[in-house]
Amino acid sequence: MEDKTSQFKIILGSSSLPRRKILTEMGYEFTLMSADIDEKGIRKEKPEELVMALAEAKADAILQRLPVSDYVKEAEPTLLITSDQVVVYEGVIREKPANEEEAHQFIKGYSGGHAATVGSVLVTNLKTGFRKGEWDRVEIHFHEIPDEVIEKLIEEGNVLHVARGLLIEHPLIKPYIKQVPRHYRQTFPKLVLLSLGLSPAYG
Repeated sequence: MEDKTSQFKIILGSSSLPRRKILTEMGYEFTLMSADIDEKGIRKEKPEELVMALAEAKADAILQRLPVSDYVKEAEPTLLITSDQVVVYEGVIREKPANEEEAHQFIKGYSGGHAATVGSVLVTNLKTGFRKGEWDRVEIHFHEIPDEVIEKLIEEGNVLHVARGLLIEHPLIKPYIKQVPRHYRQTFPKLVLLSLGLSPAYG
């Protein structure tokens, strides 16, 4: 695959495996750093404001651990990409579940219903200090999800580390997705491209 990072370097400020995979599929090479912030300490009423504030906070936390003055001197700019995602269910913002009981409650609530994911991407140019961010919202509809499927998902443990307590692309949950916009899988890469000042090839 053609490397698209010949004009700049990328630091992905995320521990998310799906985001790593997507960025790799987009043809970018990158290094990884985790922000390790207290996400619960940042509150906003609107989900789009919250995900942007969290992406900003993650960038700020990572910048404190980087020798920024060195990046300013480099010929090629280094871009720091941070992001966040929450779910809005019945008007309530949901982030990562606090425990297995809450994860079960979250997933059971989606069964036969629908929820919206709100995601953000923020790109910070470490050479210039310039930042640009974007957010997007996607509605997802579910069939009834059997209790045994919910239990298996919780046993795996991964649901405790993602917004909404549910991995949409998990093979156990895929059969119970009634409707999801075709661009759902493209949301993160689209936001990355927009934040880089590029035009995505899809809507």
